[in-house]
Amino acid sequence: MDNLQTAAKPEPSKLFRRGLGLKNEVAQELDSDYASSLIDQLRANEYQMDIGNITVFLAKEFGFCYGVDRAIDYAYQTRRKFPDKRVFLTGEIIHNPHVNNRMLEMGIEFLSGQYAKGNNIDVVQADDVVILPAFGVTTHEMEMLIARGCILVDTTCGSVLNVWKRVEKYASTGFTSVIHGKYYHEETLATSSQTAKFPGAHYLVVLDMKETEMVCDYIGGKMDKSAFMKYFKSAMSNGFDPDLHLQKIGVANQTTMLSNESLAIGRRIEMEMAIKYGEENLAEHFRTFDTICSATQERQDAILELVEKEKLDIMLIVGGYNSSNTSHLAEISGDYTSAYHIDDARCLVSAELLKHQLVGQKTESSRRDWLPAGPLKLGITAGASTPNSKIAEVLARLAEIRGVELEALLK
Repeated sequence: MDNLQTAAKPEPSKLFRRGLGLKNEVAQELDSDYASSLIDQLRANEYQMDIGNITVFLAKEFGFCYGVDRAIDYAYQTRRKFPDKRVFLTGEIIHNPHVNNRMLEMGIEFLSGQYAKGNNIDVVQADDVVILPAFGVTTHEMEMLIARGCILVDTTCGSVLNVWKRVEKYASTGFTSVIHGKYYHEETLATSSQTAKFPGAHYLVVLDMKETEMVCDYIGGKMDKSAFMKYFKSAMSNGFDPDLHLQKIGVANQTTMLSNESLAIGRRIEMEMAIKYGEENLAEHFRTFDTICSATQERQDAILELVEKEKLDIMLIVGGYNSSNTSHLAEISGDYTSAYHIDDARCLVSAELLKHQLVGQKTESSRRDWLPAGPLKLGITAGASTPNSKIAEVLARLAEIRGVELEALLK
């Protein structure tokens, strides 16, 4: 798919979408920054390891997915390809603070978000290089960048592009895209903006089943229009009119959401549309397509397999606090055991104190006496934006707390 989001196109020499021909040159640097021999050993040992009297189980799918790995690889290649140019990222390349800070250390600046340091898209000049992150960018951002004539390195994830295809198909045929996601998330902003390519096309973003029920209530004539518009005012396209734009619905999703919830949301809307328009007319009013990211699905399946198979005392989920896919892994495992979403090894303050973030919260919390002294079974996994090196650092800190020499773990 050509993911240029406007009729205008950059010069071919100023667009890189399949790397920059320097993959081998940056491979060693990537391994040094993000790989871990400890994790390699743990994987080779059937995903199990003893740290003193703690039996550690690693979920069989964890850490960097292909899309994240590719985005970071392209960023390193970009820095190597253009050593004397200013290089920018439109926003966080992925939701991991350590990776984003590494970008800053490499001299790659940000144009938005917490790492921007006052920059914005207005500072970009024709001789600069701009990296588009794995989440993609909105159609408006792409138009602005193309107008500036800068060099573009596109790392947009293939799974995200698949969702864009679906949304474009809905928009081009008069269907409103109802997107399961977080309306403020970079990926959902980019996905919803695809409707802007088609005059009269619209979108609505729903966070969860509760909001989906509100949409179904409106379709079924059970909700007041003013209340609906007020609630969803930040999650809908300009000019959205539920009386008109909920007559034909196509369902899509942010790729990092809970897959089972995305499927359930699609089924619930389908059922309501069938009630309103009749099963025989459903195809004229409702469409859906599986746009769930395979890597997200695999990591969710793996953690579910682990917590169902092993009676774990503790589950640690490592990843950035603003990582949607990581928080969902904590949500899944929290139904089975004491699950803690931690940012990195610093969160393991001691056996008496753990820093972590509760599901649905925005600030870090403290947990006392989280690590009992006796034998226990501990599971660990990581979100798709977490380097193996960060998982290893958590295990090393766990060994330190238990008084185990790390060298004893490396055989």
